[in-house]
Amino acid sequence: MVRQLVVFCIRWVLISLGFWVASRLLGSSFHDTGATTSTFLIAGLILSLVNSILKPIVVVLSLPAILLTLGLFMLIVNGLMVYLALKLVPGLEVTFWGAVVTGMIISLINYVITGIMDYKAE
Repeated sequence: MVRQLVVFCIRWVLISLGFWVASRLLGSSFHDTGATTSTFLIAGLILSLVNSILKPIVVVLSLPAILLTLGLFMLIVNGLMVYLALKLVPGLEVTFWGAVVTGMIISLINYVITGIMDYKAE
């Protein structure tokens, strides 16, 4: 149980870092007016909650499109989750395509972290 909590906290902080990196890289697509560290931490927590509650439902509903595009539609689903999460956070604004790119950045960070944690678990 403690390990799961530690993994959740690490992912939460790194998702928040992904939001910060995306806000710096995407400039015109991602506006962080008056955003502080706590704003990015709140955005990371909200994205974690949206991904755990809403994403499974959206994936099941969009399964035909996911299968038809051989999984590429998952980029749009991830972007939609990021877009919804950032709409709930005051001080962060993003366009839909900026949210798709932000979703790719966060997915890359999660992929690297999962690989590191799986390596350490062995």
